[in-house]
Amino acid sequence: MEDDSRPLLSSEQTGEDYLQRDSTNSLDLRTKRPFHVERKNIINDGPQETVSAEAAVLNSRLHYYSRLMGSSDRQLSPPDHVIPQPDEIYIYSPLGTAFKVPGSDHTSKNPSIITIFAIWNTMMGTSILSMPWGIKQAGFTLGVFIVIFIGLLMLYCCYIVLKSPKSIPCVDTSDWEFPDVCQYYFGKVGQWSSLMFSMVSLVGAMVVYWVLMSNFLFNTGQFIYNHVHNINVSDSELETNGSEKVICPYPNTNPGGNNTISTLYLSDNGNMSDVNPFERYWSKTNTVPFYLIILLLPLLCFRSASFFARFTFLGTISVVYLIVLVTVKAVRLGFHLEFHWFDKTEFYVPEFRLLFPQLTGVLTLAFFIHNCIITLMKNNKDQENNVRDLSVAYLLVGLTYLYVGVLIFAAFPSPPLFKDCIQPNFLDNFPSSDIMVFVARTFLLFQMITVYPLLGYLVRVQMMGQLFGNHYPSFLHVLILNILIVGAGVLMATFYPNIGSIIRFSGAICGLALVFVFPALVHMITLRRQGMLRWTSAISHSLLILLGVANLVAQFFM
Repeated sequence: MEDDSRPLLSSEQTGEDYLQRDSTNSLDLRTKRPFHVERKNIINDGPQETVSAEAAVLNSRLHYYSRLMGSSDRQLSPPDHVIPQPDEIYIYSPLGTAFKVPGSDHTSKNPSIITIFAIWNTMMGTSILSMPWGIKQAGFTLGVFIVIFIGLLMLYCCYIVLKSPKSIPCVDTSDWEFPDVCQYYFGKVGQWSSLMFSMVSLVGAMVVYWVLMSNFLFNTGQFIYNHVHNINVSDSELETNGSEKVICPYPNTNPGGNNTISTLYLSDNGNMSDVNPFERYWSKTNTVPFYLIILLLPLLCFRSASFFARFTFLGTISVVYLIVLVTVKAVRLGFHLEFHWFDKTEFYVPEFRLLFPQLTGVLTLAFFIHNCIITLMKNNKDQENNVRDLSVAYLLVGLTYLYVGVLIFAAFPSPPLFKDCIQPNFLDNFPSSDIMVFVARTFLLFQMITVYPLLGYLVRVQMMGQLFGNHYPSFLHVLILNILIVGAGVLMATFYPNIGSIIRFSGAICGLALVFVFPALVHMITLRRQGMLRWTSAISHSLLILLGVANLVAQFFM
């Protein structure tokens, strides 16, 4: 009798359920049981309706199964064909009336167009600022080919990641992410290695953000100071004349090497006695990176980052404005292209350069979304269109990167400047007095200030959750972690503010595991267990792993 009185719609879970789910919010349909009700009235938005005969029979069956099922026996639970659909679930009252359950899963699903632009918006990051530099490092023709090739390669690996949970038989993988798949196949090694490489991508992105925020804050302050004091100064000795100025900020360094920026910055402000007080206390490398600590370190210590998630729309606005900026600059400057296939000239770089691995490293991070693609696709309304929508999103991302990279490279005025002057952050090729660039830097600064705590929150959740089983073990734990992350950003912004190199190393390291090695191994193991692995597939996916290793090793020789 005690079992008969237990309601069928219950939020309780057995111990087995907790092992298969991360939280009580992920209840499946088997735990959502309507109360038993006789044929009474249903209260809905419209007029009252009589319960249909089919619904009454369904309730009778559920009531019958509830008598058979014990408190912990899952074998006698109602089968799938007895469980009502999500939009047919009602909560019944003792008076015989029923209210339809609002907010079922289908109401929160997104159409394909929303899913596509969500992926596009998530993938668009700081790498877009380095696209012209990456194409310059590889050569124009080879650079365009590499963007297309790496984009297709990353799309295929992302497709493997997306379908990997569904390839695991006899296990509920509805709430799994790719690290869970890695743990299933490779045990603790897969779990901790996927966590480590995920940390590399997140911390690398935070370091790049700190360098860029220091850059944008410095140039914004410099613009305001010059405008208030009516100061008109030249940013560089090597620049173009006219209304659309383009500068070469570091002409005396080796542009083709890896020390384009760091050489000058290490000697920057070496003689502080010859500068005015503003320049002494407003330095791009010596002071501004430390000023950001006052603002951002307290924000990182917030227990929740939900407040900052409201400002993610600034990312879309920033990217759209960058596209407009690039278009306007290209129209005003015109195209400056000459094709020299292997030989370098005074103003132009060859079409094929041995520095192309720098572009592949940048693109590995630019197209990286593999650690969250499963979650993004779960909200897609039409699951059968997942592969199509993912392909369209990658196409849009690739076109955006190509548009910015090709236009800036082609419009860069050569002569009088040489193409090797293109900087890892192409906004540095425009003077601080440029109003359009000032607006772009301001947009990006505010966007990164809101995104930076979100990245720190992700690092904290993954790191603390694995180490201590608690996302916020104590304020001291969180403070120490945040000091280490902020310290890494300050050091790089002070001594080596080359975002191109930071991005390419981060991309190559995290891409080695989460893009090339683990997806390829998971795919081959799945095919082998299904008896479908062929030599051609084994060889091609082994080459994919070797390509990831070569991409990482090559970064140390550039």
